[in-house]
Amino acid sequence: MQKRVLGRDLTVSAVGLGCMGMSHAYGLPADKKEMTELLAQAVDLGYTFFDTAEVYGTEENPHDNEELVGAALKPYRDKIVLATKFGIQFDKNCKEVNKPLVPDSRPQVIRASVEGSLRRLGTDHIDLYYQHRMDPAVPIEEVAGVMADLIREGKITHWGMSEVTEDTIRRAHAVCPVTAIQNRYSMMARWYEALFPVLEELQIGYVAFSPLANGFLSGKYGKDVVFDGIYDYRSMMPQFTSDAIDRNQELLHLLHSMAAEKNATPAQISLAWMLCKKPYIVPIPGTRKPDRLIENMKSSEVLLTAQEVEAIDKALDNMEMSAVFGGTGISK
Repeated sequence: MQKRVLGRDLTVSAVGLGCMGMSHAYGLPADKKEMTELLAQAVDLGYTFFDTAEVYGTEENPHDNEELVGAALKPYRDKIVLATKFGIQFDKNCKEVNKPLVPDSRPQVIRASVEGSLRRLGTDHIDLYYQHRMDPAVPIEEVAGVMADLIREGKITHWGMSEVTEDTIRRAHAVCPVTAIQNRYSMMARWYEALFPVLEELQIGYVAFSPLANGFLSGKYGKDVVFDGIYDYRSMMPQFTSDAIDRNQELLHLLHSMAAEKNATPAQISLAWMLCKKPYIVPIPGTRKPDRLIENMKSSEVLLTAQEVEAIDKALDNMEMSAVFGGTGISK
């Protein structure tokens, strides 16, 4: 697979693997043996960038995903880039499938988090350490100062932030250079495109999570789809409702027609669109299936011209589209 550089010097595969769905938010955790084999297959295919977080798990095992990723990728540690996150917990008093987030980026909490993640991942350093969400009670300059200390101590080598705005990026970067932001981005969620100029100015990468709008842009979901209402966030996402399937027909037609033209799939067009838009964008689609792992990897081989990307953007600007899941709420 082709490579890309995040920030100044963090080289990763052009498409990364978001590992969250193996343990969290997409139903009950998958079989660990199968996921271990899938992660090994990902390395064989050329994936070098793997994304997890300390909170991807279940109430019974809140750290399931870090443990899975750490154990499965231990034989390949010197070949890969591990990214994980700190700074949130879930509001356990809420009974909804998608529990609100409780931010906590106090320095002592970050210190405890990094030690826990290092232990669970079975490594002596984290390659890219993200603040999972902003903590309104802790100035970003203070968080950045802790990141600078952790870099000096060798516990992390690069840091970033998730779901952030320009002001936060600039303030953080002034204290400790930011390597990447990880924000939601897809054909249905383009609200962070306004950040492109500042990312280019400061030489910061954009890691795109939910690049397929939680799988919707694969074009494989119809009105008959039913998701687990206890463990699967998609059960409450607006893009999967029957009405949304109708409202998104123009978008689905665009994907299918371009896929036919490029001898690709709708998912590959969705990923190629952002890969061909900017050289510093790295999507991290997740999957539990070997065939989807290969499909996503091959999106890096689908080439769209600047004119084709511009035409897609123009079409997206002018078509009817349903609401799309915009992220988990913050607990008040």
